[in-house]
Amino acid sequence: MQVDVHNTQGEVVDTAELDETVWGIEPNIPVMHQALVRQLANARLGTADTKTRGEVRGGGRKPWRQKGTGRARQGTIRAPQWKGGGVVFGPHPRKYTQAMPRQMRRLAIRSALSAKLADERLTVIKGLSEIEPRTKAFKTLLQNLPESRSVLVVLAEKNDAIERSAANLENTKTIIAPVLSIRDVLKYERLLVTEEALAVIETLWALPEAKRSPSQWQLKRQAAKSAAAEEVA
Repeated sequence: MQVDVHNTQGEVVDTAELDETVWGIEPNIPVMHQALVRQLANARLGTADTKTRGEVRGGGRKPWRQKGTGRARQGTIRAPQWKGGGVVFGPHPRKYTQAMPRQMRRLAIRSALSAKLADERLTVIKGLSEIEPRTKAFKTLLQNLPESRSVLVVLAEKNDAIERSAANLENTKTIIAPVLSIRDVLKYERLLVTEEALAVIETLWALPEAKRSPSQWQLKRQAAKSAAAEEVA
């Protein structure tokens, strides 16, 4: 599996070999969704808090007598139906963190990366660190590449010049490959990956040799699919 490598002028100057276990698998949509929900939930602080009728101020005495006024009976002015009263079933501080097995998290990243390649939303670039460290130069670079609504620039390591150049551009974000997340991959339309970052991504998320061959379960599933296809035919 290969992908074109572009220079800063948008010209194809080379090709790069891609690891099929990272870029060529069938995207697992449910796992991607679960990983995204987990990341968003884990980012919540969980500090929202409301006061119940037992915590709000006031309401120590009965506002009027029980009978004889013609009004509905009331025991306190801090009941939920009163202005300034307590909140029923409101939020209170809690933890929203969710657990997810490591293999599922890795599968979600690989699925998202494979989906980007399948949708032709992956651009590998060469010589990104050589451009002039100015926003105008970086904007020109993006204009030379396939048009996209948003771009995620993936670097192998921190580069202050590139990060500052892209900081003022709308819908553009820079990130280093070791902290690539499912949210960033799905949020931005195009991945702009340097050659060095491509190697880091494959080092981190490629399957080891022992897991590249199909398991017994996968072989049985493939056989069942083939049998079902033959019956339909």
